[in-house]
Amino acid sequence: MSTRDDGLSNVDLTQYHPNKQKMLKGEMYFAFEDPFMITDRAITSEALMRFNDYRGSSRRERTRLWRELARDKRPMPPELPNVESDEAQFDATDPWVQAPLFCDYGYHPHLQFAPTAFINMNCHFVDTCPIVIGPRTLVGPSCHFYSGTHPLDPVLRNGLHGPESGAAIVIGKDCWIAGRVTILAGVTIGDGAVVGAGSIVTRSVESMTLVVGNPARFVRRIERGEVTGGQKVRSDA
Repeated sequence: MSTRDDGLSNVDLTQYHPNKQKMLKGEMYFAFEDPFMITDRAITSEALMRFNDYRGSSRRERTRLWRELARDKRPMPPELPNVESDEAQFDATDPWVQAPLFCDYGYHPHLQFAPTAFINMNCHFVDTCPIVIGPRTLVGPSCHFYSGTHPLDPVLRNGLHGPESGAAIVIGKDCWIAGRVTILAGVTIGDGAVVGAGSIVTRSVESMTLVVGNPARFVRRIERGEVTGGQKVRSDA
């Protein structure tokens, strides 16, 4: 299984507001009692509307809007006259994210999408704690990632006035998360794993394994060269 670092190994938490530091570490914090947190989400909400409202086909513009949402301050590369060559510039530098997408915060370290990762349409990210998605991982449509949790005790939970907490979700490289999968807080999915459509993942998944169901259960190990249902790519193909 991939080494789990909770997405915070290279993050200087001291740069953040104390309540936000607690949130990122998975400790009890207050999401709606803190004006800083409310403003932080409002900034993301405005950028998210611009990202989701874009109706064009330009990857350059889609990437620019994604970087705005992610608060990624890298300058865009110079535009090339050939459209294909221009769009190819982003293959190794940015994830491919389809709209609409929904999240609370959207920027590093909350969402950490590797370059070459693909996020299909209508995915939801409760990114209280980091949600890490590795290189070349494919995420199907309408997947939900819930890194936030609430107390079970209703008195402690106290509607919008009580504390919340969470745990990071870490997905390795070369995974396939099929459509309508739900992944809960604290789950790690190892490199090369596949999660079948509609599954609800409540515990971590080993590398190079197939899991399916509610809750997701181990089906079998994945063999190199396997396409589907035990069929393999022919060596002479």
